[in-house]
Amino acid sequence: MSVPAVVVAAPASGSGKTTVATGLIGALRRAGHVVAPFKVGPDFIDPGYHGLAAGRPGRNLDPVLVGEDLVGPLYAHGAAGADIAVVEGVMGLFDGRIGPVATGPAEGSTAHVAGLLGAPVILVVDARGQSHSIGALLHGFSTFDAATRVRGVILNRVGSARHEHVLRQACEQAGVAVLGAVPRAAELELPTRYLGLVTAVEYGRRARLAVEAMTDLVARHVDLAAVVAVAASHQRPAWDPATVVGETRGARATVAMAAGKAFTFAYAEHIELLRAAGAEVVEFDPLADPLPDGTDAVVLPGGFPEQFTAELSANQVVRRQINELAAAGAPIHAECAGLIYLATELDGHPMCGVLAGSARFTPHLTLAYRDAVAVVDSPLYAAGQRAVGHEFHRTAVTFSDSYQPAWMYRGNGTDAMRDGVAHAGVHASYLHTHPAAAPQAVARFVAHARRPRM
Repeated sequence: MSVPAVVVAAPASGSGKTTVATGLIGALRRAGHVVAPFKVGPDFIDPGYHGLAAGRPGRNLDPVLVGEDLVGPLYAHGAAGADIAVVEGVMGLFDGRIGPVATGPAEGSTAHVAGLLGAPVILVVDARGQSHSIGALLHGFSTFDAATRVRGVILNRVGSARHEHVLRQACEQAGVAVLGAVPRAAELELPTRYLGLVTAVEYGRRARLAVEAMTDLVARHVDLAAVVAVAASHQRPAWDPATVVGETRGARATVAMAAGKAFTFAYAEHIELLRAAGAEVVEFDPLADPLPDGTDAVVLPGGFPEQFTAELSANQVVRRQINELAAAGAPIHAECAGLIYLATELDGHPMCGVLAGSARFTPHLTLAYRDAVAVVDSPLYAAGQRAVGHEFHRTAVTFSDSYQPAWMYRGNGTDAMRDGVAHAGVHASYLHTHPAAAPQAVARFVAHARRPRM
């Protein structure tokens, strides 16, 4: 059964598409729909707000990380049981991976994903400071790429009834239907910091209240029936974790996955694949919890360890347990925040000490897709195996030169670079990978978790 979808895009970042998309998800749910939320690109933060609005996990669609062929099946898998999907775009409609300028949408852009899904686009346009000119803007965006179907516009930050009237006339002249006109509402601005919004888990009750406010705003000012009418059905074969992992043998392994405020950067498919591979996944919060009883392996996803340095350091019990588990050869998969957590210290605060190295917070933002090659065999990858991932951090870490790197990769126009550490049972790096792109790496990890340890 196909699930209709709309893609919520914008001419540029800062137009308010996260507010409108999240509010639209909540308003459709309130109206009785079962909504499947998605985010274009690798971002971990927006899906947290989508999940609050939808009451089901927010998921990512990123052809750079998983390849074009998996976008449709991952959509069908994530939309199962829903009657409509809302896909929030990234940056401007046609913006994506930086590379040679090509005709049409950039790789990994919102338009790229909309084309892969065959889904219509609704543009969110910040109407501040313009009136008639919006018609020219809409004409350009709706004609730039014939394969990208712009089927409506939601006017955001409208100043007055008169302003709205002029805007609607200009949109009509451009041949783009107005599906809503949302007034300026500064109180809905969500808190931000250096990597984007503050995560929904950290923002807590205030995040839930903000999502309710977004829902109220969209429910009042957007024509939901018109949005549903725009949504297009399209048949896609579903992705299935059990099928892509294949047959599993042996006893179930207990995999402890870090969660809580400091470790929020995990894709929904990761837990599904671990379970399909034969793992019992138990979440724990390194800020307060010990490791679950009988832990055979540990997954430490990304997040914001630098925001909780003292609390992470204070939980000496779990730091010692992770160190002991690593010393016994247990597999540990760590990405970004997890890499930092395994180091000796972060800005002078003791961490787990599994890997001899020091980490520090820096003013420099690293944000890029990476084409990576595994350097040595590890519980996740065989030497020479390739992967595509992304970096997203403001920290730096220096490890002992005696370690082999987890990855070698090239940035745009740069020489080959080392990233992370692959040592004993540990595979730790800054690189965020999407597990659906390499399900056999997950199966390999669980198989290692079943092995007897020292």
